[in-house]
Amino acid sequence: MPLDPVFIGRSYPPSQPYDVSREKIREFAEAIGATSPAYLDAEAAKALGHKDVIAPPTFAIVVSMKTNETVMFDPELKLDYSRVVHGDQNFTHHRPITAGDRLVCVAHIDAITSRMGNDMVTVRTEISTVDGEPVTTARSMLVVRGEDA
Repeated sequence: MPLDPVFIGRSYPPSQPYDVSREKIREFAEAIGATSPAYLDAEAAKALGHKDVIAPPTFAIVVSMKTNETVMFDPELKLDYSRVVHGDQNFTHHRPITAGDRLVCVAHIDAITSRMGNDMVTVRTEISTVDGEPVTTARSMLVVRGEDA
C-alpha cells in the first residue's frame, strides 16, 4: 500500500539526550578506520581549536538512528520496514560533534514520493545541543520497495 503524502511535514518529538563521550567517539573512529588525532587525542584536538575530541562526520548516524526509527516504526505511517532499503544519506555539519555534547534529535518527514511502484521517504533529522545550538542536519532517503519489486 503506498505511503500517504499527508505525512509530509510531520515532525516528531525530541529524542532523549544523547551524551557524547570520548570513548564512544574513539570506538566509532576505530570501527571506521578514522585515524585523525582530533578523534582520538584530546590535546591534539585542543591544539586544533576544539574544546575536546571531535567525532568523525558520519558519527551523526549514531546519534540520529533512534530518532529515525521513531519515523520508520510510526504505526500511523504504515511503513513496511521489511521492504525498506537505504537510498541516500547526507549530513550538513554546523559544527563538529564534540565529546561532552548532550544532543537531542528532532525528525521531520520532508518528502514522500512514488516512482515505478516504490515509495521514497525523505527524513530530515535536526541534531542540536540540549540548549538548542544547531550541530548537524542529517537527511536520509528510504526506499520502500513495492509489492512487485
